[in-house]
Amino acid sequence: MAANPVITMETSMGTITAELWPDKAPKTVENFLAYVDEKFYDGLIFHRVIDGFMIQGGGFAPDMSQKRDHAPIANEARADAANDRGTLAMARTSDR
Repeated sequence: MAANPVITMETSMGTITAELWPDKAPKTVENFLAYVDEKFYDGLIFHRVIDGFMIQGGGFAPDMSQKRDHAPIANEARADAANDRGTLAMARTSDR
């Protein structure tokens, strides 16, 4: 059995490493890795930071211009994969 994919993000504040769980959210992992392979996130910023709660990034350049993304995917949210401290999640635009 193959190991879960692990991604690394280099930021101005240090390195973030995350293990992805395709068994819990296969379409989401596939979608995220497609963006990674395209280098979509390179040079983007964390545009929303709430101390002690979360950071959000992936859609804006340093000049706050929005980066064009792909079509939305199906929502794979599930109760046994909560957004606890230290998890990586994808923002969504609807309940698709």
